[in-house]
Amino acid sequence: MSKGKYKRWLEPDGLVILQGWARDGLSDEQIAHNMGIASKTLYRWKKAYSPICQALKKGKEVVDFAVENALLKKALSGDTTAMIFWLKNRRPDKWRDRHEMRMEGAVPVTIIDDVGVDDADINHIMEEQQHD
Repeated sequence: MSKGKYKRWLEPDGLVILQGWARDGLSDEQIAHNMGIASKTLYRWKKAYSPICQALKKGKEVVDFAVENALLKKALSGDTTAMIFWLKNRRPDKWRDRHEMRMEGAVPVTIIDDVGVDDADINHIMEEQQHD
């Protein structure tokens, strides 16, 4: 790889191409491939050269907004799946499937064994299954 290859992508035409690839939904790995560089190189360039980072962000924002709007339209039109997805992501505090609970200090725990089977019964059942 020749040094200074990043300069081509800092030119206005290069930034437009990067933005377009991001807008088209390409991943950073796919964009790096199109640029002829390794993914690690693209990540370094994004940190080192803000115009490259900004072009990719801007391109991704466009498509993200479009998808958000399409999802919102489906949710508002009564599409239950879209409604659930929207609420779980926009209001996870209220609509998350799994709620976390924190307890601090000593919490008493009582184990109730209401199965009604003792060790002798278990041994008897196991012996019967071995003979079958």
